Amino acid sequence: MMIKLTRTSGKEFVLNADLIEEVQETPDTVITLTNGKKLLVKDSADDIIKKVVTYRQKIMAGISRTGERS
Repeated sequence: MMIKLTRTSGKEFVLNADLIEEVQETPDTVITLTNGKKLLVKDSADDIIKKVVTYRQKIMAGISRTGERS
């Protein structure tokens, strides 16, 4: 599951959202991954949550329509 985020430099990148362990706003947004790596991004914690939820809803809708994973 991949979501598009923006680094503080303005460069966009795609992150596997399953690797997110924690998101903090300090006031910058810091994402801590399951491997301990930290990423500093422009996106707010609320935006990151919305992107993850939206993507998971799309996945679940696909499973509901087909009765299996796509």
